[in-house]
Amino acid sequence: MNPFEAIAEPNRRQILELLRAGERPAGDLIAATGLSQPGVSKHLKLLREAGLVSVRPDGQRRLYQLRAEKLAVMDDWLKPFRTFWSNTLDALDDHLESEQ
Repeated sequence: MNPFEAIAEPNRRQILELLRAGERPAGDLIAATGLSQPGVSKHLKLLREAGLVSVRPDGQRRLYQLRAEKLAVMDDWLKPFRTFWSNTLDALDDHLESEQ
């Protein structure tokens, strides 16, 4: 699974958002998302395969951490599209101002 496919699913985006604050055990992610343990495990596996999350053992627990370098690659890919949206929004702003 590539990173774009991974973030297409809302529950995986929620997990990434939770990991933005720092490393967390799977149990915390289960409690925060309201998903079942197998559901969170499935999403974490796919996020690991996409390179967006890493895991390390800590005794009986598994601690998950965001891997921002893959997100930086995605951000680089999106940069040319930001110009498009910026120009489009600027044009909309100009139009709205002229209507007033």
